[in-house]
Amino acid sequence: MPRKLQRYLLYLAIVSAAGGIAAFLGTLKPPPEKNEVDDIPVLVDVLELEETSADFVIASQGTVRPRTETVLSAEVAGSLVSVSQSFVAGGTFEAGEELLRIDPTSYEVAVEQAEALLRQRQIEFDGAKSLRSQGYRAEAEFASAAAALATARAGLVNARHNLEKTRISLPYAGMVRAKEADIGQFVSPGSRLGVVFATDYAEVRLPLTDQELAFVPMPPPGRRAADGPAVTLAANQRGRPVTWQAHITRSEGVIDLQTRVSYAVARIDDPYALRSGNTDRTPLPMGTFVTADIDGTTVPGVIRIPRAALRGRDQLLFVDDEDRLRIRTVDVLRSDADYAWLAGGASAGERISLTHIDTPINGMKVRTAANAAAASAARADR
Repeated sequence: MPRKLQRYLLYLAIVSAAGGIAAFLGTLKPPPEKNEVDDIPVLVDVLELEETSADFVIASQGTVRPRTETVLSAEVAGSLVSVSQSFVAGGTFEAGEELLRIDPTSYEVAVEQAEALLRQRQIEFDGAKSLRSQGYRAEAEFASAAAALATARAGLVNARHNLEKTRISLPYAGMVRAKEADIGQFVSPGSRLGVVFATDYAEVRLPLTDQELAFVPMPPPGRRAADGPAVTLAANQRGRPVTWQAHITRSEGVIDLQTRVSYAVARIDDPYALRSGNTDRTPLPMGTFVTADIDGTTVPGVIRIPRAALRGRDQLLFVDDEDRLRIRTVDVLRSDADYAWLAGGASAGERISLTHIDTPINGMKVRTAANAAAASAARADR
């Protein structure tokens, strides 16, 4: 037998012997212990539902605007001979207070001329009337005198009106937003003099969606309400939060074509705290952006749940008496960032799962925290 073949057979014999020995040793090793794996249900936190009465608060926002804003313009020509100290940006004035005065000299002269002409026309009319009463045929003269007298009277009214226009004032108490003319300046009819606004009360337009309108008792379009829903306005001033009280007085009665919302108008009385008794209140400047909490309606017999418990828009995971999941659609009346209120699909006394489950299955067995505590106590007793 060749030497190379002998070496190959020797290698084969060694490998075969090692395999046989390993197989024999394997039969001597005891089999591994088998531990049964228990299918442990998912532990969930549950909430027992309770029926309650909900006082809804509707959130909105808007910008404070004056109820009346006026652009002052000159109605007659002349030089400004007087400017009130109140007529500065931020200055306040009372109703009827003179803010500006246009030189009245030429208009006073015009009034005197109109009065003199009226006296002359009155004399002429009286003479024509006397002749007519004496039987003279003076119908044409009488009619001409009557027309001239009426024209003179109208001229006097116009002259006095122009004289009144030299004194510029407003029929309301207010504040000056902008001053655009000063003493010595010549103005002509239509010249801008400044911008002022009323300070007795201000308004805020608050946008509301159709769903939000269902919870706000709005006055009918075209009507005002003196006791509309209360509104709490809030903003930061000088680095700290400040609130003001207002109330809804009217609705604008139209839907914005771009945003599809309606606007409620809230009224804030004495925003600058200028009246007596309001010295401790923080002024609310025009143009301030504010958030608003509107006192809505009270709805009895609803169920409040944490907003995070909802799956999607209207599904909840109920836990039945056998601790099994039941997926059910509910009627969500309203929801915000924290809570949701249910009007149907759930009853008081039922339990829902507050624990997020990635893939819940209808009928899935779960453990509640109460059951897990009871099981731990039972094991401890053993």
